[in-house]
Amino acid sequence: MNKKTELYSAAPVIGAEQIALLEKLSNACAVSGDEGEVRAIVSEQLKETADAYKIDALGNVLVTCHARQDAPHPLKVLVAAHMDEVGFMLVEGEESLYRFENVGGIDLRQLPGKPVLVGKSHTTGVIGAKAIHLTTSEERRNAIPLETMRIDLGLGGKAKIGDRATFATRFSQAGPSLVGKALDNRLGVATLIELAKHAPDNIELYAAFTTQEEIGGRGARVAAYALNPDIAIALDSTPAYDLPMWDDSPNILYNTRLEHGPAIYVADSGAISDPRLVRHLEQTGDALNLPYQLRQPGGGGTDAASMQRQRAGMASVSLSVPHRYPHTAVQVARLSDWQATLTLLYQALLRLPTDILNRPLE
Repeated sequence: MNKKTELYSAAPVIGAEQIALLEKLSNACAVSGDEGEVRAIVSEQLKETADAYKIDALGNVLVTCHARQDAPHPLKVLVAAHMDEVGFMLVEGEESLYRFENVGGIDLRQLPGKPVLVGKSHTTGVIGAKAIHLTTSEERRNAIPLETMRIDLGLGGKAKIGDRATFATRFSQAGPSLVGKALDNRLGVATLIELAKHAPDNIELYAAFTTQEEIGGRGARVAAYALNPDIAIALDSTPAYDLPMWDDSPNILYNTRLEHGPAIYVADSGAISDPRLVRHLEQTGDALNLPYQLRQPGGGGTDAASMQRQRAGMASVSLSVPHRYPHTAVQVARLSDWQATLTLLYQALLRLPTDILNRPLE
């Protein structure tokens, strides 16, 4: 074991510096297709320290951390974390009132009254709808149609058609909880930054900070094709449906739970994880007594679906930090789950067998 491997045998620790970075990332506005603010933060953190650094045609940030020279046949491992968030795009303007469309999956029921930030200048606005006093009983029984809502920028407020808007929530920490917008997937971005800073040198690590995941995994698709790794890992944040049921029945559709560690994906709506990688993550967690959970198979998806279908196919898996209230104005995660995710990922990569892809798929 050389000095660099010895130095980094303990996983990086999430402390005040990393939480401050997550706050900066969470408060940044980076709706799909307009990820520049997060891209600038990633560049600031890694551009001068990475072995190779590139921004591709779709705006992905591609960082390479080389294996040590004496590493025998190092595996090429791509870890991707998407920079974008759900939000809105202005599509039609009338003075300071703008009609908008959703970018990514957002529940219309929770939009009216939400403050937003619009455009590069972060112009403040609010999502407005007809007052309840003026609605009919039939209207109150249904979700407010998107086409009837407007983003109101106030008297003299200016924006351009095509400007993105996002929720104006500001990040905070409440004891063990992390509270903010876009924790999906700024938690993944912050984790990947730390991994790249402390890259296990037994592998050739490709860190891809991807664009447009929320509208179809577009950035990951071209990043995986360009980098052509042996293994692809999507690092994301996944919904935790661990709340009590309204009728007091057992919650058997919890998906994931807070305070149970990172979620390892077996399958989702877009990808079936490579069983060898799932087993390796589980075995690493068991051997080191690290918490983890298996995400209930089902809906949703990550960049893994885009990456595993490139070229002749890539062995892939998803690993996610659980959080509550996905794709809303505010999300809640636990600091312990974030640390456990970074630790499991780091240790699993450090222990990755060079022959793992020669092992049986069963």
